[in-house]
Amino acid sequence: MSNPETTSWPAAAGYRMPAEWQPHQATWLSWPHNPETWPGCLPEVERVMAQAVSALATGETVHINVKDATHARHVEGLLAGKAPQGRVVLHQFPTNDAWCRDHGAIFVTRPASRGEPLLALDFQYNAWGGKYPPFDLDNAIPGRMAGFLGVPSRAIDMILEGGSVEVNGAGTVLTTEQCLLNENRNPHLSRAQIEERLRGYLGVEQVVWLGDGIVGDDTDGHIDDLTRFVAEDTVVTVVEADPADANYAALRDNRERLAAVTLADGRPLRVIELPMPAPVVRDGVRLPASYANFYVGNRAVLLPTFDCPADEEAAAILARCFPGRRIVGLDCRPVVVGLGTFHCLTQQVPAAG
Repeated sequence: MSNPETTSWPAAAGYRMPAEWQPHQATWLSWPHNPETWPGCLPEVERVMAQAVSALATGETVHINVKDATHARHVEGLLAGKAPQGRVVLHQFPTNDAWCRDHGAIFVTRPASRGEPLLALDFQYNAWGGKYPPFDLDNAIPGRMAGFLGVPSRAIDMILEGGSVEVNGAGTVLTTEQCLLNENRNPHLSRAQIEERLRGYLGVEQVVWLGDGIVGDDTDGHIDDLTRFVAEDTVVTVVEADPADANYAALRDNRERLAAVTLADGRPLRVIELPMPAPVVRDGVRLPASYANFYVGNRAVLLPTFDCPADEEAAAILARCFPGRRIVGLDCRPVVVGLGTFHCLTQQVPAAG
């Protein structure tokens, strides 16, 4: 039976989630501040983030959530002289942690001729299945983002993190079974009901399911560590060449699933392989280092690098995928200690209309 909410879903009003490479009015992030997330390396993480903001601000406004006035002064000092005047806006919107991709609003757009062109989707957030309480401040961020921007916000009774979905802006969304079907997210929803909601909220026609994520990923297999659209009909996907590596089987399975995909409009999916970096290990624990966790800004692509030979190959592949943008590789060995990198730390605000 059809969900009674169908007629009021954003898709029914003409909204859809644009692809990340489409024009932004801004990038939004929450400044890293939790020493438990980055034990012993938070200052290094902040230096990397200052470099990232500098690169992004050449092409768009960067909004940054900070804890309070004292924290704002601290961040201002780190960013002094690193961005064009007026391109960085700080907001005293306190957060529990820095993962704006997952706790921030997800924006959908429609032509201005149909009414309000931008809508903030306010999904529920539970810190990846309740792993890291408290998360009440994070869960309040979508509404605060929408309030500042002066756009309507839609509260949604469904847990969904931005890093768990990847769209091509032309009718297809990628996700993983490990995450969206996990009982720690929406145990009351079936696969079919989840698909129905993704279509209704994100304005897509086709849901493509991959399997499991990479070792060390505490998000239960987010797609943004695995496979990313770089064009409407093209993805990059990480692969592991070493059969003895713990990621080999899951990434091979995902690669095989992608090979069988035909897009909603009938086009075959083109698949470009990205290497995996050499394992990054801290205190005997493997971290979820992945080149797929890049972020596409208006003028720059932020690429996490890990001081290994595959860094250059990954940068060259993305340069071919995004010829009009500068590939900015930044050493994320300290950042990935927090179990995520650039895509996890950013959320795009698409250009309206």
